Amino acid sequence: MNILSTELIHHPYQAPEGFESPVTPVYKGSTVIFKNVAAMRQRDWRSRNGYTYGLHGTPTTFTLEERLSSLEGGQHCVLLPSGLAALANVALALLKTGDEVLLPDNVYGPNKALAEHELAHWGISHQYYDPLNPADLASRLSSKTRLVWLEAPGSVTMEFPDLLGLVQVCREFEAASPILALDNTWGAGLAFKPFALGWSSGHRSAPPTLLGVDVSVHALTKYPSGGGDVLMGSVVTCDEALHLRLKATHMRMGWGVAANDCETLLRSLPSMALRYEAQDASARQLAQWLGAKKDVVQVLHPALPGGPGYDHWVALCEGQGGLAAGLFSVLLDPAWRPAQVDAFCDALKLFKIGYSWGGPISLVMPYDLKGMRHLPTTALKPGHLVRFSVGLERPADLQADLAQALARSKRPEPL
Repeated sequence: MNILSTELIHHPYQAPEGFESPVTPVYKGSTVIFKNVAAMRQRDWRSRNGYTYGLHGTPTTFTLEERLSSLEGGQHCVLLPSGLAALANVALALLKTGDEVLLPDNVYGPNKALAEHELAHWGISHQYYDPLNPADLASRLSSKTRLVWLEAPGSVTMEFPDLLGLVQVCREFEAASPILALDNTWGAGLAFKPFALGWSSGHRSAPPTLLGVDVSVHALTKYPSGGGDVLMGSVVTCDEALHLRLKATHMRMGWGVAANDCETLLRSLPSMALRYEAQDASARQLAQWLGAKKDVVQVLHPALPGGPGYDHWVALCEGQGGLAAGLFSVLLDPAWRPAQVDAFCDALKLFKIGYSWGGPISLVMPYDLKGMRHLPTTALKPGHLVRFSVGLERPADLQADLAQALARSKRPEPL
């Protein structure tokens, strides 16, 4: 063996302290070195005042957790390898056999699948409620209800619920109030603050209400990343005891995130608000333009009049900056054939066909709502649903792309 191997591993040199730069250092490591046995025994993986093992945190992950907590107005944060893993962390930590979870009918599809399969297999029941009707949620609450999911706006169909009304229903439930968890990926900590929702009575002049959710889940894959190149999620809370329950399950499941992915997020966070506002403005411009086209029967955008739940968005978000992200859907004329809808999406050049959103590239995706919803709704007109995620391209270029695709999809088929 080379006689230098031990010296290279145990070299005594330590770089001097005092180096500072705008970029957060990247700390990689599974093993953590302790000064002595006493130091090892004094460390507690549940706290962030020391290090025990790479899976339980490094200076890089602790820094990201603190910044995400601040973003959402919370106190505690755990990081997960995806947004879906963050949803699963909440369910696994808070539910047991015999419990029930309630979900909005327009909740993120994989969260539905988690309830319908894994949770059901473990003896945890579920129900879906109408997110636009707090009374429907109230009618479904029972002594078995331990967790209620909220989502604003709804996945794909973009209905904006009366979040404050839904929270009040749960807080006023005669039995113990269930834990309220919000998928806050769309709001991203920028459109509204999940732990202090809205304004009393919906008036800007009134003081902020302290009513809020217990847990905020965020798919960091979207706006915090901003590049379409990172999979990560977070669970933020204000309550330390609740946080420790979530963190204990997090530890037992062995969930970890890559240091370089954390580095990417830390580098992207400073521009997040700028990107969010730019994509919001572009999306509104394009949604309004499409709304004037005769082939579009309905525009589903929370911040535009006529969008399902628009009044709820106004009450909650307008007094907090009036932001609404860069995501919207349209319902195309039901007279269109499915093949025409596909041809329209295929004809787009700048809008790429792909899942997810929040990145620099605009995306489009057609959806078939049959099978995606369990409850009837009057908020949506008949039609073919297409969702758009607006990126950072010039809005005029995106509009021209939509125009040419609409024209091409309407051309008569060759004989």
